[in-house]
Amino acid sequence: MAMGMSVLTTICVVLSLILGVSATPGTATFYTNYVPSACYRNQNNGVMIAAASDPLWANGAICGKMYNVTCTGPTNPVPHPCTGNSVIVKIVDHCPGCGGTLDLSREAFATIANPVAGIIKIDYH
Repeated sequence: MAMGMSVLTTICVVLSLILGVSATPGTATFYTNYVPSACYRNQNNGVMIAAASDPLWANGAICGKMYNVTCTGPTNPVPHPCTGNSVIVKIVDHCPGCGGTLDLSREAFATIANPVAGIIKIDYH
């Protein structure tokens, strides 16, 4: 049993290192009106959601993809905006000209950063 837990722990550490290396840097903002959305129209998809900026949109091919998002720092003078948490969000909308890579729901943004920051640096994968 102990050997099995050791192997499982090693696998988890290796996977977290691989995922950490493959993270993509970007920026995030937040929004508050979730329905309707470009991907799912009037379907409610909860609050751990995000909208994709033009470079990610790909004519909606990104709809439904899940991303693990982590705050990495401020883009403005708000000191220490990051909470140290990560959040998994589902892409449900398009945000043309939103000013960030991902436009997170307010709830998702607040999980990883102080909403007063408005826009933050992120890693996502």
